[in-house]
Amino acid sequence: MMKQLAVTCLFCLCCGYLVAQDRKAMNAKDQEKLAIWQQLDKQFPAYAQVARDIWAFAELGYQEQKSSSLLQKKLSEAGFKIESGVAGLPTAFVATYGSGSPVIGILAEFDALPGLSQDTVPYRKPLVAGGSGHGCGHNLFGTASVAAAIALKEHLQQTGLRGTLKLFGTPAEEGGAGKVFMAREGYFTGVDVVLHWHPAAVNAANAESCLAMVSGTFRFYGQSAHAAGSPERGRSALDGLEAMNYMVNLMREHMPQEARIHYVIKNGGVAANVVPDYAEAEYVVRLPDHNATMELWERVIKAAEGAAIGTGTTVKYEINAAHMGLLPNETLAAIMHSNLSKVGGVKYDAAELSFAEQLRTTMGKNLPPLKQAEEIQPFKQSFFPASTDVGDISWLVPTTGLSTATWVPGTAAHTWQATATDGMSIGMKGMLNAAKTIAATGLDLLSNPSLIEKAKTEMQKRRGANFEYKAMIGNIKPPLDYRKGL
Repeated sequence: MMKQLAVTCLFCLCCGYLVAQDRKAMNAKDQEKLAIWQQLDKQFPAYAQVARDIWAFAELGYQEQKSSSLLQKKLSEAGFKIESGVAGLPTAFVATYGSGSPVIGILAEFDALPGLSQDTVPYRKPLVAGGSGHGCGHNLFGTASVAAAIALKEHLQQTGLRGTLKLFGTPAEEGGAGKVFMAREGYFTGVDVVLHWHPAAVNAANAESCLAMVSGTFRFYGQSAHAAGSPERGRSALDGLEAMNYMVNLMREHMPQEARIHYVIKNGGVAANVVPDYAEAEYVVRLPDHNATMELWERVIKAAEGAAIGTGTTVKYEINAAHMGLLPNETLAAIMHSNLSKVGGVKYDAAELSFAEQLRTTMGKNLPPLKQAEEIQPFKQSFFPASTDVGDISWLVPTTGLSTATWVPGTAAHTWQATATDGMSIGMKGMLNAAKTIAATGLDLLSNPSLIEKAKTEMQKRRGANFEYKAMIGNIKPPLDYRKGL
């Protein structure tokens, strides 16, 4: 594995746009970027091992002790000051280097997903039956962000350029809303700009928005009884839950087309001849506008309350996580896109090409060409029909992100196919490209603070003059146990 990654490193020295140019023709800023990228190339094997270790840990939200500790160790060794366990989240941290303005924030995620354990092979082969896996590539996300932060730190140290770097270790993105609790507690106050990225099947850096989200648990309580001998004495909690589900499904005809409601029954009873006295479901509601999302959530609550009345049961409910949609920032996104275009896409060697072709046989038809991994998507304003807890931060601080082709073109997120590439050289190549792009964008902003002021003006215009941040989660405590037992 590591031999393959070491060979991959050689690729990095010749793939970038700037590397292919005559160095004498570069401006001073491009030469600085090239120097940073060459340092990242040299350090690539070490960062690939970090990403591989986190991939193997495959720790779920708020349980990422090993993953968080490993990233903190790398940052501490590089000279960052570490504040651990922030915002009441045991695996969250803030790593700081430098002083003064501007203050550049970089986000790092590292949680895995349940049920997606998978070896780095192009066919289904769980490493642990029913185990967790990095099907969204957060092992790459956290590592690339740390690599970019350390590369920028070394540049500040060498050049004397003024500024502060803050690497935010943000746990439990997958349903735990770790960033929202950090935002609610003020950890992004004083940060001038935030940069992030995400693994994907394409290379893009757009001014992107997405869906706001609220998730919660509904618990129905009834009265158990013998289902045949004394059914009249029973009140089925499962009946209450199923009645709720039925009414919510009827709502789909009468809600905005952009809305998404999905649920799963987590407990529906234990035996068919025993009237269930307890039933539980998890619900997720999404819409582009966070206020409309909460309004639709209230309708779901009404359906639950009505279902309880109709079935003679009682219901209790609670919000587990909630966050706003992304507020796009075209000013920052254009800078990120420019740097991504210079870094370039992902080129496969012969072994990777064979792996990709075999993997794509498991994905169905009408797939995009493999060449897509090498291409940079045109810059645009875009909408992503999913959710991320980066959303809240983007309403507080000018924020932008990118994606790189860590997955074989055609791969969907949250799949075993994504887990497979997130642990091998294809994913590592995309990870390195992300680190280079974030580092170059950070350098642009540190060198030209007027760009940050322009981004702040855009943010204020987009969110409106009377905007006041109020976390959708309210005053709830972090759901630290939401992945326990999975």
